[in-house]
Amino acid sequence: MSKISLGAKTLAAPTPAWLVGTYDATNRPNLATIAWGGVCCSDPPAVAISLRKSRHSYDAITARKAFTINVPSEQFVREADYVGIVSGRDTDKFAATGLTPVGSTLVDAPYVAEFPLVLECRLIHTIEIGIHTQFIGEIVDVKAAEEILNAEGLPDGELVRPIVYDPGTRNYFGLGKILGKGFVIGKELRTQSGGTSGQE
Repeated sequence: MSKISLGAKTLAAPTPAWLVGTYDATNRPNLATIAWGGVCCSDPPAVAISLRKSRHSYDAITARKAFTINVPSEQFVREADYVGIVSGRDTDKFAATGLTPVGSTLVDAPYVAEFPLVLECRLIHTIEIGIHTQFIGEIVDVKAAEEILNAEGLPDGELVRPIVYDPGTRNYFGLGKILGKGFVIGKELRTQSGGTSGQE
């Protein structure tokens, strides 16, 4: 398949549509929608998110050394987009969206009661990259609604129904159908090629 050069752009797709929960300087709970984020370490379990210094949540994370990652289900796509449109400096985003803030007992940040999956994070590293600053948070707990757990007690993507974002088209998507089981579907090719087990 031939390729066309598009230049150096942030077109890795999809990205998550996460809502970051913080308390601002007035102790008001706030949310910021982010797409630049993902798991960055297994031990300690950690996620990385990137924010511009101009964002209201930047100062909150810097001061409180904590944040939450709130994973919305598809039914909350309008709320997720709205949170990314307005600023917490002049808008109470929880009140405007009808979402409910819950104070974490583990980190100095709120999370969204209505969302099915929440990661409570303690800030462990701050990295200046360019126009964005990357905050790395150690996951101190994962809170999940019972309704999204599978038989093994783990969150199931089909039940979470998370939102993903395409930076190129600026469209939100659901996950779609299951394509195969990780570390299983590829075994057929390994058998054919005679490759050894392990991960790169």
